This record gives sequence, C-alpha cells and structure tokens, in this order.
Amino acid sequence: MNRLAHSRVYLVGPMDRAPDAGIGWRQRIQHDLADLHLVWLDPTQKPIDIGIENPESRARRVAAKLAGDYDTVAKEMKIIRHVDLRMTDVADFIIAHIDTSIYSFGTIEELVTANRMKKPIIVHVEQGKKNTPDWLFAMIPHQMIFSTWDEVYGYLRHIASTENVESSGRWLFFDWQGEVIGRPF
Repeated sequence: MNRLAHSRVYLVGPMDRAPDAGIGWRQRIQHDLADLHLVWLDPTQKPIDIGIENPESRARRVAAKLAGDYDTVAKEMKIIRHVDLRMTDVADFIIAHIDTSIYSFGTIEELVTANRMKKPIIVHVEQGKKNTPDWLFAMIPHQMIFSTWDEVYGYLRHIASTENVESSGRWLFFDWQGEVIGRPF
C-alpha cells in the first residue's frame, strides 16, 4: 500500500537568502523519497514558465533594489508570489524546511495559507524541534514537527503504508473510485 502515491507535495522553505537558493534539500528529498511516487511542486523547478526564480532573476532584483527601482522588484515578486501561493493551493500536503538562521518571509505566508486550509504540514527544523519557533506549536500538531530528515522520511513512509494512521486531524485520503480509505482520528 502507498496511500501517498501521486499526491502533490509543495516544498516550502527559504530561497532568496539561502546559500544554495534552497535547491539542495529539495533535490535530496525528491531523490530520497522517489519510491513514494509523489508529484513534487518545487519552487526551484516551477512547473510553469512564469515566476521563475533563478540566479539571473535574483541578480536582477538585487540590482533593482540597489538602484532604488522598487517597481521592478514588486512587479517580479507579485508574479512569483502568485505562482507559489497557487502551488500551496493545489498541494495535497506541505513539507517545510525551517532554518531559524535564515529569514524567510514567503515561507511564513505559505505555511499560514496551508494551515488555514488544514493541509497536512510536515516541518523539518534545521536546528532541531526544541528550537522550533513557539508560534508553530500553535499552528501545527507537534507530532508533525521533526529534527531530522530521517524522522520526516520515517513519518511519511508510516503515513503511506500503515493501515490506520493517527492523522492529527490533517490527513484525509480519498479513493477516487468514490470510497474514503482513511479518516482522521
């Protein structure tokens, strides 16, 4: 059984201030969880030809800010924000990477948006669960916050394969033949 097969998962986390532009952890998780046959919504590899974030677009925004050309920054970022929030909308669940040493404003908005939709949000905190920002404990069931990627992987494999899962009130699984195959407890 793989109840997560073909689920759409959006990979949320810092990009513009991350040393590797947020690419590394996203590539690793897609490789490490390839056997779950997930549909990856990765903002570093957007499935659309607008709102692309790459070294050239980042350099253009940095130059625009230095020149005081905030209209250019705003115009470009509005498209990026629109695409990223749309990926939040269509995702079945979210995997978020939080690094408390990197300020990440888009990540916060994406998490708030997904939380209001009661989507499952799996959080990896780079500095460990004990360093999770307090506010997240009020938003997300703490059972879905992890210190290591191995814990994230184990949790997702558990959700994918265990007959009766404790869903923290977030997971709903539909049999597209018309029968519910998983319910929150």
